[in-house]
Amino acid sequence: MRQYHLNRLGDLIFSNPGAVDEACNDGTKPNPEVGRAEENPERGNWTSKREYMLSMIGYAVGLGNVWRFPYLTYKHGGGAFLIPYTIMLAVAGLPLFFMESSFGQFCSQGPINVWKAVPILQGVGITMLLVSTFVSIYYNVIIAYSLYYLFASFQYPLPWSDCFSWSDGNCSTTSKEICNMTSHNESSNGILDKNQTCPVENLLIIAAQSPSEQYWDSVALQRTSSMDETGPVVWHLALCLLLAWIIIGAALYKGIKSSGKVVYFTATFPYVVLVILLVRGVTLEGARNGIEYYIGSQSNLTKLSEAEVWKDAATQIFYSLSIAWGGLMALSSYNKFHNNSYQDSIIVCVTNCGTSVFAGFAIFSILGHMAHVYGRPVSEVAQAGFGLAFIAYPDALSQLPISPLWSILFFFMLLTLGLDSQFAGIEVITTCLEDAFPKVLKAKRALTTIAICFVLFLLGLPCVTGAGIYWVSLIDHFCGGWVLLVSGLLELLGLSYIYGINRFIKDIEMMIGPKSSLFWLWWRACWFCISPVVLLVILGWSLYTFQPPTYGSVSYPEWGIALGWCIAVFCLIWIPIVAVWKVAKGSGGPWQRVKAACRATEDWGPYLDCHRGERYSQQRRGETTVDQQNTNVFVISDPSTGCKT
Repeated sequence: MRQYHLNRLGDLIFSNPGAVDEACNDGTKPNPEVGRAEENPERGNWTSKREYMLSMIGYAVGLGNVWRFPYLTYKHGGGAFLIPYTIMLAVAGLPLFFMESSFGQFCSQGPINVWKAVPILQGVGITMLLVSTFVSIYYNVIIAYSLYYLFASFQYPLPWSDCFSWSDGNCSTTSKEICNMTSHNESSNGILDKNQTCPVENLLIIAAQSPSEQYWDSVALQRTSSMDETGPVVWHLALCLLLAWIIIGAALYKGIKSSGKVVYFTATFPYVVLVILLVRGVTLEGARNGIEYYIGSQSNLTKLSEAEVWKDAATQIFYSLSIAWGGLMALSSYNKFHNNSYQDSIIVCVTNCGTSVFAGFAIFSILGHMAHVYGRPVSEVAQAGFGLAFIAYPDALSQLPISPLWSILFFFMLLTLGLDSQFAGIEVITTCLEDAFPKVLKAKRALTTIAICFVLFLLGLPCVTGAGIYWVSLIDHFCGGWVLLVSGLLELLGLSYIYGINRFIKDIEMMIGPKSSLFWLWWRACWFCISPVVLLVILGWSLYTFQPPTYGSVSYPEWGIALGWCIAVFCLIWIPIVAVWKVAKGSGGPWQRVKAACRATEDWGPYLDCHRGERYSQQRRGETTVDQQNTNVFVISDPSTGCKT
């Protein structure tokens, strides 16, 4: 066995020394350039393994790690929640992550073209593309929120630290916009005079809200009373949304060649901020109470008997790892063929889950301090989702000395967390388009990226109106829920039962080398049985316990809920449509057509001919017949890849 001398531990994670041994030159000696140079010039590869790993970690570690996981842990028994969370990582998260990243890397194709392996399920790839499109629309709106709060943090005191003071029933405020939005009692110039009186009913509403909640609703969002009332475009959010799309376009204008450089900062900076916030948080009075509520003495093992705990653990794993979104396939498709996808999957999944746990300590240490300042239990200040990121935590930061500094760090961290995930979402769209129209779009990567960003910016404008937060929550609820579970379930069933689990394992061994039957025992069991059952149970339980979505205490109108179901159906309808089309265009009887639609296409397999080996040698990509009597054939060996053409 060849020995590898690693100068540092990072070489094991961010490099792939094993790839050098995998010769692709049909000779007895390995090509020393394999693993370093670009082996697929036509489609492109990651500049380095380090850029790929940082991109995958940045994609997996997103906003949900900061504002959803800590709350779920607190809600479901503290430290006890880590038990189902870890189990679901093993039986659902890791197997699907390993499957998707290996699937995309094997054929070097995006989430639509990978289904040449099982053509009847090519609609699953279209569903993944549509989900990534919808999610990209509203996810960048959340990034716009972070940008707005980042800019607002350059003030002292923070604008949400003390919005109102009360005197003789009159509303005098340091933020006239809040009072104006709440009272709807405008003067001729649209601004309330300091001595104008607010209606009594509005005084009661305002008094029941914290200053940070007033700022979030009335200044940042300028939120209307319901989804029925659209309201005007909130221009400061629209400008922040435009800036967010400009950042995305600038980072992706050269595809992975440019985004791979950006992730050196965006994927690592959140960890720096989390460490700073944790160190600052644990030194605050009341921090211990917050941590105990999160994962300490308040742990409740009896919670493990509740089905909802296991469902939330599974869905959090499923969503936080970005499974069934198409991004894992898109990013891994630019890997070199012999990259160790198994090792990568372990590292990324463990890093993602470790980040979630670590972020909880940083978040709840400061929330514990806020509870101490207000003299309230932590349970009354801990919130989920937007409430934690834009209400509870900003409120807590405003109580600290030098509060603008901590606020700037926190929202800049949210910005970088969101950008990493957004990069991969846009990469899914561009990869699918380029794979579908390679001759037209591959040479126009920058123009394609700009066009996509511009269109998605226009589609996102309804999300920055007065009713925008309702649209964001609606799309997230319907598009980021059951659709992903259905896609993941069909992916497992298609590769395990139609394509064949043994065949898929042999494909992986072509990339990472032969493994023992004992090594594959666990993965085979998960792919064939355990993971599909887990997803099926989660899907069934979610549909059985379905409740109409709400935003806080505001219910959605019937037409809004109907629209949400239409979005979900629009994403999923392509699965049966494509399946019927594939069967209909076949020849023979009905059963013969179905079997043909389930059989891999002739050009399925590794992208480069030199990687096809004996298993795929009869189905060479783009093979043409040559009249050897009238044609001189030259065999050219590419020194950068070792492949012969």
